[in-house]
Amino acid sequence: MAALETPQTFDPWDPAFLADPYPAYEELRARGRVHYFEPTKQWLVPHHADVSALLRDRRLGRTYQHRFTHEEFGHSAPPPEHEPFHVLNDHGMLDLEPPDHTRIRRLVSKAFTPRTVERLKPYVDELAGKLVTRLVAAGGGDLLTDIAEPLPVSVIAEMLGIPESDRAPLRPWSADICGMYEMNPSQETAAKAVRASEEFTEYLLGLIGARRKEPGDDLISGLIEAYEDGERLTEQEMISTCVLLLNAGHEATVNATVNGWWALFRNPGQLAALRADHSLVPTAVEELMRYDTPLQLFERWVLDDVEIDGTTIPRGSEIAMLFGSANHDPAVFTAPKELDLSRADNPHISFSAGIHYCIGAPLARLELTASLRALLAQAPTLTLTAEPVRKPAFVIRGLEGLSVAL
Repeated sequence: MAALETPQTFDPWDPAFLADPYPAYEELRARGRVHYFEPTKQWLVPHHADVSALLRDRRLGRTYQHRFTHEEFGHSAPPPEHEPFHVLNDHGMLDLEPPDHTRIRRLVSKAFTPRTVERLKPYVDELAGKLVTRLVAAGGGDLLTDIAEPLPVSVIAEMLGIPESDRAPLRPWSADICGMYEMNPSQETAAKAVRASEEFTEYLLGLIGARRKEPGDDLISGLIEAYEDGERLTEQEMISTCVLLLNAGHEATVNATVNGWWALFRNPGQLAALRADHSLVPTAVEELMRYDTPLQLFERWVLDDVEIDGTTIPRGSEIAMLFGSANHDPAVFTAPKELDLSRADNPHISFSAGIHYCIGAPLARLELTASLRALLAQAPTLTLTAEPVRKPAFVIRGLEGLSVAL
């Protein structure tokens, strides 16, 4: 069967689509299981069952360079001027496949244990409480800059052992690097990502060197010591891992926080129910992650031909799995358009699946829970004061800000 043409309503550069992509996803799902999108030369997959299966399918990979050269795969090498970004990105476990992915994740897991995350809970709860107290004392502010950003950035920086005096550039570096994950990034975006990659790498080289001389009780010291079967992380792998943990460790949490509160303000009945019953917080966190997914799309290279609903997707192609669409699939979620904070059966895929399942998911849940509880407890009359502006980005979905008052 030939691939269906992509509906015209799917336009990831259209502000109207960015404001609300979910009707376009509904049309995609109705028209088929796979669609070729010419502007990015990707195959879009919108259904939950297909996305979930493909995330676990070893015929797909985040990279192809463990099996093919660029030429063998039918691609051109990245421009030489982009090398600092690709060196940084390509040595992190998110963009590696076995055996390198297996080795690095195993070593990182030794330092990034459930006990490490659980030990952070008092710090996270205290920090969330202090940030909300400050917001309340000011009578309101911007939920993005006052709560959503400082909480996860401070937490991951604390884990890594980055001194408070050095933390100001972390969020800008992360934002510039993550710009490269959008569809068809511009040359300006690439230049920013390269500069941020160089600056971040230089900073971490110095910090890793200092921790080698004087180890501490932090994740960087743990990564230096991580050892198994005669293997350690290389210096570049450590740098790439730290950057990945920072970027993935707060981008999703920042955007899930503001997307979530924007959803709550648009659904006053659900917000009232949550304010009346704080025991809903655990299911609310999962539902807010599903309802307006912070990472809308995740890509895989086709390493061996795959078939979806009679359409053969050949080796060398790129598949774009639409997380936002999968999380609204009525085949899996009852009344998916509705925000239901008591939704118990909620197999959303906002943290991915398979070998690339987000290693920081427990930390993200801890942070989202802490900020939500603190805001419900200290700011029970929180209201929106201005219509938020959606960021002009599709893959990483967020807001420019969220103005609130008490």
